Amino acid sequence: MQRFCLLLCLSGAAACAADLATVRAVYILPMGRGLDQYLANRLTNEHIFQVVTDPKIADAVFTDRIGEAFQTQLDNLVPPPAPPDAAKKDSKKEDVSKNSAVMTDTVNKLNDPSLNSSFGRGRGTIFLVDAKGKRVVWSVYEPPKSTSANDLDRAASDIVNRLKRDLNPGKK
Repeated sequence: MQRFCLLLCLSGAAACAADLATVRAVYILPMGRGLDQYLANRLTNEHIFQVVTDPKIADAVFTDRIGEAFQTQLDNLVPPPAPPDAAKKDSKKEDVSKNSAVMTDTVNKLNDPSLNSSFGRGRGTIFLVDAKGKRVVWSVYEPPKSTSANDLDRAASDIVNRLKRDLNPGKK
């Protein structure tokens, strides 16, 4: 029974590693204390992933929080595809009420500022979330010791080193 449990755990870890291995391009959401900038620098310098500025072409997203606010922000960045039937219905509605839509829709809608705020975010846990499947494929807890540039860079370096180890589990 113990062997079965061990085998089950190892196969689960291998499945997560397989998901992680398929990631090539990442988008990094703003993080507390500006850690995102240091992380982007380390990921680029170590050639772990390609860091992209367009979330629509990213395979995964780095974030320091998950939950409803993250889900909303991800849906705003990469909207889910509309069902084909809904697209046809929307085009018919546009033809009928072009003038009325101008009066009801606001052109410059402001986003919820709490979605971009770093206040109240987790302190040190970083998640890599599959952009399409919206599953957490990797995470690490690596809190910076302080807000100094050296400590943030050291934390980003530790995160990338851990990521490299998890991408190549056979090498130590």
